[in-house]
This record gives sequence, C-alpha cells and structure tokens, in this order.
Amino acid sequence: MSTTFQADDVTASEASLRRFLAGLPGVDQVGVEARAATLSTRSIKTTAKAYALDLAIRMVDLTTLEGQDTAGKVRALASKAIRPDPADPTCPSAATVCVYPDMVDTAVRTLRGSGVGVASVATAFPSGRAALDIKLADTADAVEAGASEIDMVIDRGAFLTGRYQAVHDEIVAIKNACARPDGTHAHLKVILETGELQTYDNVRRASWLAMVAGADFIKTSTGKVQPAATLPVTLVMLEAVRDFREQTGTMIGVKPAGGIRTAKDAIRYLVMVNEVAGPDWLDPQWFRFGASTLLNDLLMQRSRMRTRVYAGPDYFTLD
Repeated sequence: MSTTFQADDVTASEASLRRFLAGLPGVDQVGVEARAATLSTRSIKTTAKAYALDLAIRMVDLTTLEGQDTAGKVRALASKAIRPDPADPTCPSAATVCVYPDMVDTAVRTLRGSGVGVASVATAFPSGRAALDIKLADTADAVEAGASEIDMVIDRGAFLTGRYQAVHDEIVAIKNACARPDGTHAHLKVILETGELQTYDNVRRASWLAMVAGADFIKTSTGKVQPAATLPVTLVMLEAVRDFREQTGTMIGVKPAGGIRTAKDAIRYLVMVNEVAGPDWLDPQWFRFGASTLLNDLLMQRSRMRTRVYAGPDYFTLD
C-alpha cells in the first residue's frame, strides 16, 4: 500500500471505500494459523513471567454483561478491579470495569479516584440490531454517566452484504456521540464480532474499516458468539494496527475478548503482541483482555510464584 495513505481519500465515496478494502492484501489462512500455533509454543520463565502476569492483570477489562447484573454485583466487581488480591497490596489494579450503560453510574461512583476506568457496551449490544438514533442515545447516556470507554458493535449484516459505507458512517456517528462537553471524548472500541465474519480476509477488511472510521481500539468479540477471540484472528488484527501505524502514524489498540480464561492463554497473546505488532503495544493503553474469569487464574499463578504455594480457586472471589 502507498505510504501516502489518506483516510479522507479512502472514504470520499462508497466506490473508493469499496475499492480500498478490496485492494487490501489477502490473508494466507495456512500461514496465519501456522504462525499463531508457533508463537503459542513460546514460553517465558521467572522474572519475565512475573512481569507478564502483572501486565496481563493491568490489561484486564473486568466484565459483567448479564441480564441478572445488579448494583451490588457491579460494586463488588469494581472493588475487585481496584484491589484484585486483598492479601497482596503489590498486586496491580485491572484496567477497567465493563458494564451495561445502566450500570455505569454505579461503577463510576465505586471506582472514583482509583485510576480504574469504566467501559460500557452500547449500540444495542450484542446484536447491534437497533435504529441509529437508539444506538446514539445508548452511547450518549453511557458517556454522560461517566464511561471513559465505549464498546460498540458493528452492523455485521451491513458489512457482510458489502454496505461498507453504512458501517463506516455508523462508526463515525458513534464516535461523535462519545464527545464530552469539555472537548474530550470517551475512547471508542469497535467490536467486529469476528466469529460472524467468516473469513480472515473479512477480519482484515473490518479492522481497516473501523480504524479509518475513527476507532481507538478494535475488539474481536462480544463474548456472546462462538468462536470468540482466537490467536489467528488476533494476529490478523495486530497486523492491521501495525500496518495502519506505518501508513498513518496513528496507533490503534486491540482487545481480544471471549474465551480467554487462563494465565497461559494471556501470556500467549502477549507474546504474539510483541512479535507481531511490537513492544509499543505491550501497554494497557494499547492492548486489553475482555474477560470475566481470566483474572482469577492470573491471581492464582501470581500467588504461586510469590509464595511457592498454589492458591486454589476459592482463594479469590468469583466474578
């Protein structure tokens, strides 16, 4: 691709956007899956592993997205995000707590002054099947309540039928709805729902489409569709953000979500981030894990390294 990439040129018309996305290099399925498998065999030990565990904890968006969520559950989750291991004050805090828009206020009040952010799913999560005005109101309500990040879902039906301009314009509109009165904006994470995109080529196209439209992060999944996050899909997305920075100078974050449950899984992703995108992305500002059960395994592995005694799952609260 040309080093004179200009987003305005790409999105000047439906035809130019379609031409740009169709011109992206195809993904070698065998090559991507083989490289992901190879990277997953890498192992790290001792101090490097201890660092990786703490980094992974700092990257967790601790999530509860259930119909049975209550204010009490959100307060408990927020308290855990602040101090994941009450027995060890050296344990870092999680990145954010991720909740539905109606729970944002509760999370914000509990987390105030802690440094832990509040992310909110919006835009008729997880299906995205709602009119644009409803999606915009959903987003604006969450931002007004204090959400520092918005996780939106793209219209997969529009994307899969080639209506790329419609997907682009909706992302732009949601990004505008993330604006605050002081001129700042909540960070926008765009969920591709890769389990419904069918091919790696579509994952690459959706990644670029989201970034061109103004995404601050691209995210694999809602966690409600299988398969959710996978190493090969995340590799394709990491290649996309790496290439986007080379073309534009702008860094975009990546968030795999759904199905990442163990410290071993998390470390595999961190190795991939370092090898594919580069060490600049090894920071919670640029890489996150969307998870509900991952944190406990990270804490158990961390406790084992610190005390030489393996902590059981009942040592930590269930999320």
